[in-house]
Amino acid sequence: MSGSSENRCIRLEVVSGSNLQVPSERMPAVEIRASYEAGRMLGSGEVIGKRKLHVSWDKLLNHGNEPFDLSFPSVRGVHPSLTLKAAVVQACDDQGGALPDSLIDCEITRHTDAGHAQFAKYIRSKMVSRPRLNAAVKHFQLVLNQCPVSHPDHAAALTNLAWARLEGYTRKYLQDIDTTISLFRDALALHPRHHPDRPLSLCNLTTALIWRHNKKNTAADICEAAQLYHELLPLCPEGTYLRSIAAGAGADYVIGRCNGLPTDASDEGICLRRVVLDLCPVGHQRRPTTLNELSMALISRFTQSGNTDDLEEVIQFLREALSLCPEGHTGRDLYLNNLAHSLGCFRFNHQGNLNDLDEAISLHEEALRLRPVGHKYRDTSLDNLGGVLVTRFNKRGALDDITRAISLHREALALNPPGHPYRVNTLNNLALALKTRYDKSDDAWKNEDVEEAIALCQEILDTLPPLHPDRFFSYMCLKEAYLSRYEVQLNPADLSLAVENSRLASGHPTQGFPERIIQAYNWTIAAEQHGHTSAMEAYATFFELLDAHLATRSSATSRREAAAAFRDISRLPVDAASCAIRCHNLRHAVELVEQGRGQQWSLASRLKTPAEDLESANPTLAHNYLELSKRVSNAAQSSATITDRAAADRAETEYRRLTRQWEAAVAEIRSLKDFSRFLLPPAYEDLQVAARHGPVIILVASQYSCGAIIVPTSGEPHHVPLSSIALADLNNLKERFTGAIRNASRMDPMKPRNDLIVLLRIVWHEIMLPVVNVLENVLELKRRSRIWLCPTAAFTSIPLHAANPFLTKADRSKEPCLEDLYICSYTPTLSALVRSRQTMKKRVDPSFVAIGQGQPGAGKGKALLAVDSELELVHELVPATASHTTISGDAATRAGALEALELNTWVHLACHGKQDPAQPYHSHFVMRDEHLTLLDIMGEDIPHAEFAFLSTCHTAVGDKETPDEVVHLAAGLQFSGFKSVVGTLWEVDDSVAKHVVEAFYKYMFHPKEEGVMDCTKAGLGTQLCYTRREDKSTA
Repeated sequence: MSGSSENRCIRLEVVSGSNLQVPSERMPAVEIRASYEAGRMLGSGEVIGKRKLHVSWDKLLNHGNEPFDLSFPSVRGVHPSLTLKAAVVQACDDQGGALPDSLIDCEITRHTDAGHAQFAKYIRSKMVSRPRLNAAVKHFQLVLNQCPVSHPDHAAALTNLAWARLEGYTRKYLQDIDTTISLFRDALALHPRHHPDRPLSLCNLTTALIWRHNKKNTAADICEAAQLYHELLPLCPEGTYLRSIAAGAGADYVIGRCNGLPTDASDEGICLRRVVLDLCPVGHQRRPTTLNELSMALISRFTQSGNTDDLEEVIQFLREALSLCPEGHTGRDLYLNNLAHSLGCFRFNHQGNLNDLDEAISLHEEALRLRPVGHKYRDTSLDNLGGVLVTRFNKRGALDDITRAISLHREALALNPPGHPYRVNTLNNLALALKTRYDKSDDAWKNEDVEEAIALCQEILDTLPPLHPDRFFSYMCLKEAYLSRYEVQLNPADLSLAVENSRLASGHPTQGFPERIIQAYNWTIAAEQHGHTSAMEAYATFFELLDAHLATRSSATSRREAAAAFRDISRLPVDAASCAIRCHNLRHAVELVEQGRGQQWSLASRLKTPAEDLESANPTLAHNYLELSKRVSNAAQSSATITDRAAADRAETEYRRLTRQWEAAVAEIRSLKDFSRFLLPPAYEDLQVAARHGPVIILVASQYSCGAIIVPTSGEPHHVPLSSIALADLNNLKERFTGAIRNASRMDPMKPRNDLIVLLRIVWHEIMLPVVNVLENVLELKRRSRIWLCPTAAFTSIPLHAANPFLTKADRSKEPCLEDLYICSYTPTLSALVRSRQTMKKRVDPSFVAIGQGQPGAGKGKALLAVDSELELVHELVPATASHTTISGDAATRAGALEALELNTWVHLACHGKQDPAQPYHSHFVMRDEHLTLLDIMGEDIPHAEFAFLSTCHTAVGDKETPDEVVHLAAGLQFSGFKSVVGTLWEVDDSVAKHVVEAFYKYMFHPKEEGVMDCTKAGLGTQLCYTRREDKSTA
């Protein structure tokens, strides 16, 4: 500020102010300038007002450092005032400006002030004044050029230039917004958290992003703006000017546009929805809409993962949204509908609580009342209420429910005449309701209902083109109708028509994978129940679709979540194998059981190598395939469940489009040389390589039949029927083994284990003896040959290798048991065995690491007192020629164990091993700090792995819910590259473990002096280290 005869520059610090609304046309005596920076000022600042004073400069300066009130002339009856501090800061040059410390600073100050002057004129001008804007931008650019990154005014220079450019963009004088945003980003980067200028930088960047979104409609901009506002608002106290800007129209715009984004069920998408909800505190007008949008994202994720926490949050949020919209509120009908859908469709289907169904019906009824005749969504409410009434009829059988449902669907159909976009949906709903009444009501309704249902579906097909998405639903409904009529009238033509519609539905290219997978699954059930010859085709279709669906997922976790969305599919691999056996197609039985069993492992392996090979052969196709896979996966999650009809249609259309593109990309890849089986499961010829060193016996436990398939070294597979045992018997046998093992661990070591003896005799006579007869008499396999057992389902928890007749011959010699006849090993899948024999790309010297953790952290299990002595024993037994490391105590951490797995060829693990039956990928070894999980092992690159000994509990027990996935710790190590793994089926006593370890390694390294480490000896080594009296079993 200048004004005295002595040309002194006075700095005024504003303490507080009021009523500062003075017309700018008054004659100046005082210039009030503002800087973008809270600290150091660049130049003299931007002129924001000029005022006359009623006080002399000398009197003004006499206040010293004490604050004083400065009043302005009355304006429209209001007296503006400021509370200020004033001081002389320096003498002034001829232009009345501050004297800089250097010529460069002088130039910076001059150009900054000139830029502000031109910019102020541009802002005040009502006429086109592009030259003034260009001049301001030029001056600010010169300043920025003279303020490098290390200059204290660099951030202010960035902000000045960016703000001038942004004003030019908003007035359509400048077209480049991207450079402006980059300048604001750079300024924000120079203002880290807790910097006084960070709030203003956040505000500036959000403003620029909003403008770009307004012009270009880029979703990323509005998402970023929401995140920035989420950080900004807590930094702006209530009542401040910046708060009024931040919480005003800009934030409201961001909230509205975020609420209009497509539903995204990813963790990132849901995180954004939570951020937006935080921007809408209680009382905010957009809070109900924001709660609804977050609920839709959570329900979509719930359909993918089945996490009930998501579902409970959805219901909580929708109840709050409904409470914020009392009767008379325009949005109440939407929240009623969505809450009813969450209760009546999702939670009822998940938990089966009829109270949820009753509440859903009540909510739908209220929504229908709020959508009277003439309302554009009345047909939707009619259909929704009819749908939940059909569901309740299926549970309670009240004829009033199904009668009312049919009436509601008929009314909805009347509102959707021919040509209406949603007529097809209503026709399907009515047909399904009629078919349901046909199935469950008395004979008086039967013929009329089923005939009308079929006629309605035929009407739909007659009006739709061949590739219309809605044909899928008509195929599905026709299949149900024809199947229902067949079950009453037993006309084979109806069964054939039902199968044909199943084939059409599961193969309809306009639908996404999940819908077609469900139809293929239902096809398998119907074909098996009614003995139709298409059963084998149905199984093959199911696995092909499931493979394709999981192939679009990028991680083991996401693949498991995607597979978990389909209930009751875990038994399909063995059921498919049983079907192939009954069809006398043993090769296909082997292929199907391999494709379905261990699907997570085999698919991960098939996805990894082909994609790498494809990148080398055709980088363009590889990039297109990987990008499409990612987009299909994202679209599947976002479109899973959206209750808004228009948004759901858009999302489903996009998902179907991407699915077709993905399938076309895979077809193109398979047309390339050497890629004809891209993503396809291995053929029998490929799998038979697993039997190169000895037969592999696949034990199939299906609800339809139990048996074994022997894959020989060469030639055709052999079927061994186990006609005297059924799946229920195996499940019972498994439970009895669990109890017997538990009891044996508490018995005197010298007492016989009679319970175990009885059970092992059953295993011998009912299961293994028929197999041995084929091995000896058909394959003529020599004694002490290697065999590999590949159990499925209930067989996975039975100690097959320990099968024993416990009989004595006349000469008092013992009848041989399985381990007397053959050297037994296990393999989770044939593909795993094939992989374990692949030679390493680079041979390395053998190295051995022993990892022990006997003192886990609090709450992680009891202390294992024998671990240290076990590690010492192992150290003594390992050949001196091998590099040997021991990791224990505080060093045995998750990171330390992972590094040891990566660097060594042989690994010995002595610690607690925990199987997680609910989330098998979370099964883990207990380390000092964090758990070493199965996911950790799967994600690690272990290039030199050869052998692992798991001296822990439950390392070879799979997921009890989906036992055919063989997801356990031993399989995880084998999948990761270890050629041979020794693990346990049950809890192992310390003394037994020490005996096993000593006997095993003495055999493996004999003679120790030669220093030979051969992992192929592990099968025989494991067998020899057990005496006949051991009551713990290894796999």
